[in-house]
Amino acid sequence: MNQSALIRPGWTPATIALMVLGFVVFWPLGLAMLAYIIFGDRLQGFKADAGGPAKWFSNCRKAGQSYRTPFSTGNMAFDEWRRAELDRIEEERRKLDQMREDFDSYMRELRRAKDQEEFDRFMRERKNRPSGDQPVVDL
Repeated sequence: MNQSALIRPGWTPATIALMVLGFVVFWPLGLAMLAYIIFGDRLQGFKADAGGPAKWFSNCRKAGQSYRTPFSTGNMAFDEWRRAELDRIEEERRKLDQMREDFDSYMRELRRAKDQEEFDRFMRERKNRPSGDQPVVDL
């Protein structure tokens, strides 16, 4: 999974053109683009701190566990079945959350390994390059 954006934050011709176009079309769009140019590089840190939608929904789940209050329909068999089903579903949810955390850590490690391999390749090429040559950019 590649975490690259089509338009990177910063004062580039593309971002300036989009900002001007945004002001021409509808001024809040231009203002949003200006904010992205200035503060866009901080978005990744904000997303990491916020935890993303998965964290928000897990907090909602925790807050929404009031359904487990001792509610009785008057039918003990149904209440026991309902309680067992809710426990089973909650256990499945815990398993899924754990699997998601495992997958996220796996993807982080994969990205780190890829970055390390690219850095090592760069250092090897830099070391093997004669001192007067220009760097070779391989896209």
